[in-house]
Amino acid sequence: MNVFKFGGASVSTTERVHNVAGILRRYASDTLLVVISAMGKTTNALEKVVEAFYRKDKEEALRLFEGIKESHRAAAADLGLADTSFLNDFFTEVEWLLHDNPVRDFDYYYDQVVCVGELLSTAIVSRFLNEQGVANTWLDVRDIIRTDDNFRDARIDWEYTAQRVRDTVRPLLAAPGAIVLTQGFIGATDGNESTTLGREGSDFTAAIFANLLEAEGQTIWKDVQGVMNADPKQYEGAQWIRELNYREVIEMAYYGAQVIHPKTIKPLQNKGIPLYVKSFLDPEAEGTIIHNSQVNGLPPIIVYKRSQVLVELSSRDFSFVGEGLTAELYRIFETLKFRPNLTQNGAVSFLCVVDDHAEKVDALAHHAAQYFDVQLRRNLTLLTVRHHNDELVSRLCGDSGIILKQQTPETLQVLLTQ
Repeated sequence: MNVFKFGGASVSTTERVHNVAGILRRYASDTLLVVISAMGKTTNALEKVVEAFYRKDKEEALRLFEGIKESHRAAAADLGLADTSFLNDFFTEVEWLLHDNPVRDFDYYYDQVVCVGELLSTAIVSRFLNEQGVANTWLDVRDIIRTDDNFRDARIDWEYTAQRVRDTVRPLLAAPGAIVLTQGFIGATDGNESTTLGREGSDFTAAIFANLLEAEGQTIWKDVQGVMNADPKQYEGAQWIRELNYREVIEMAYYGAQVIHPKTIKPLQNKGIPLYVKSFLDPEAEGTIIHNSQVNGLPPIIVYKRSQVLVELSSRDFSFVGEGLTAELYRIFETLKFRPNLTQNGAVSFLCVVDDHAEKVDALAHHAAQYFDVQLRRNLTLLTVRHHNDELVSRLCGDSGIILKQQTPETLQVLLTQ
């Protein structure tokens, strides 16, 4: 039994959905649980719907959502699905909310709206596969994965979820060659409110199922041969890595590499389940295997995080920041559900680098101003290099100004002007 995960790029066009069918036919003798993301850039489009709704521009929110409805009807029709009425319940699920007025936090509405992308995508692909002779059972993952109500970064109720997997999912996979097709990224509270597991959380969903089903392996199908040592769109010299261990991938994800969702590895490592990253464009290619063994001779791992903000905090009365003020700051981070990407302590100052989520940065500055003088510096880039060398770092920094630098024998981080 294996778990497959197909990202949004793998189902972004009619041709690529046909390609997914071809890959599943190649594994016809395997029992599979298949996790599929929202099509293409649907999540981005749904985020704009939420933003319009939350600023009380109801007409704009409905107009944007109408475009999403039409694009999914068109996608279904292009795949030969003449009757698209099976999508209507998902459309209604969002529209009843958009006709209301926001009275709760933004994150709550984000999860209720954005989750529909995965539901629409999987409903279309599941029906198409069945009509193509690739028999599968569609499953609403919100009936399986139980979470708390920490919207946009929900935590899994492992005990309840494990019971649902035993009672509902395992029987559907009992027959050789059975396929269950479900969504990534989403879950639900015990009150049946939709939640999300963090941006790009479909990898994590697949790992949850791999762990609870004790799968032989998990495969993530991407548009590259496997894991690269850098994003090819940001670094021309990016190269494929044949083999990695769990720890290295966790480090890569922690520093912002977009290869694997940060929470994915632990459920796999706990059960010793190997993770494969393969190309859906070239299924014959070797790909990358990630496991628990030592791997030597890795190339430098390069991660760029753009749109960073340097938050400079200084104590007003020259008190040492370590005397309680740092603890106050981390309590603020915890309250805002906001994580610094880099921190540095001085005697009477504290520097932190965060993603430029305007709402959270402003809230951080507001709360921190109770204890510190606060200055913000935007439009920065955080460069992280693991297994670094001086020549490479100098070349990567180029003519950019260096604002902040931290270094260990394994990892170097530099904050640069863009």
